[in-house]
Amino acid sequence: MTTPDPLEQRITELEIKFSYADDLLETLNTQIARQQDLIDRLLAEVAELRRRRDDAAGPGFRSLRDELPPHY
Repeated sequence: MTTPDPLEQRITELEIKFSYADDLLETLNTQIARQQDLIDRLLAEVAELRRRRDDAAGPGFRSLRDELPPHY
């Protein structure tokens, strides 16, 4: 039985490490894409909530008489 060449063994170990690193990179890219999609949806939802709030607020100026307590 022959022993493996040290250079060949080293290349094999590097290929294995590269394979793991490539898989990790693909996993991270997928996760980042999901997170960006979630961020985009959340930003759209916040914008919609702000629009609704502004629509419901009515006129910007209110008379101080409108702020009097009901017993006056």
